[in-house]
Amino acid sequence: MSDTSGFSNAERDAMKQRAAELKAMKGVKGAARRAKEYEDCLSAIEGLEGADRQIAERLHVIVSEEAPGLHPKTWYGFPSYARDDKVIVFYQPASKFKSRYGSIGFNDDAALDDGEFWSTAFAVLEITEAVERKLRALVRKAAG
Repeated sequence: MSDTSGFSNAERDAMKQRAAELKAMKGVKGAARRAKEYEDCLSAIEGLEGADRQIAERLHVIVSEEAPGLHPKTWYGFPSYARDDKVIVFYQPASKFKSRYGSIGFNDDAALDDGEFWSTAFAVLEITEAVERKLRALVRKAAG
């Protein structure tokens, strides 16, 4: 259900979640900030269920192995991975917006540019061996 603002309740909740993330980090710097962001990311993953949780857990391992320079955090409540505080890759769980599938997305700072046209988000129902191979390559490329 939505009101006249054009945003659904889930979208407004996500915006509130992002505001809370920013407020929680105000004044927290350095190693303490990284530790809190890491814990927040793990908590976001632990709060998921079923396929969402399995995908988020596997993405966490893949990013840790393929792009160790990216640090875990949350972004709009999503498990996310950033460089220089700019989110590179994130998982948007299906449960967040009651969609049919979750998606793994890449933001502007991801090094995925391929000419004039390229994908920045991928629907995912499960991470099979084939999906994992593709995802590992994308994460490596995105991290630069």
